[in-house]
Amino acid sequence: MINTLQAAANSNATLLRRGHQVTCEILIGVGLNDFIISLEKGHVKNLRLRTLPLESGIFAIRADDGIWVEHWQEFPKRNYHDLFSMLSSGLATIDGDLTIFMQNLIYFKMLLAAPRNRMEV
Repeated sequence: MINTLQAAANSNATLLRRGHQVTCEILIGVGLNDFIISLEKGHVKNLRLRTLPLESGIFAIRADDGIWVEHWQEFPKRNYHDLFSMLSSGLATIDGDLTIFMQNLIYFKMLLAAPRNRMEV
């Protein structure tokens, strides 16, 4: 479902407005796979599978496949509904330079929830 993130995020006017100052690369770990997301002025310019261990983003958020699947449900269960809930309950981890993350917290929470409205059937 992470493959729907780019289209979902780039079609969300509220998200793009909130992220108009965000330009960076972040790493999202989905199970054993790490994805690099390139952001430019709030737009997801590229979402690709990390191919080299040296590739990274300014920060990384990782969780198991099933955790993300539940997070991306239209109505996620308790502790899966919000990024900070996932972090505080130990379902996800975050590391790296969190400055841009904290400065644009609502943007990143909305970005990672964007696939909820684009579930694959």
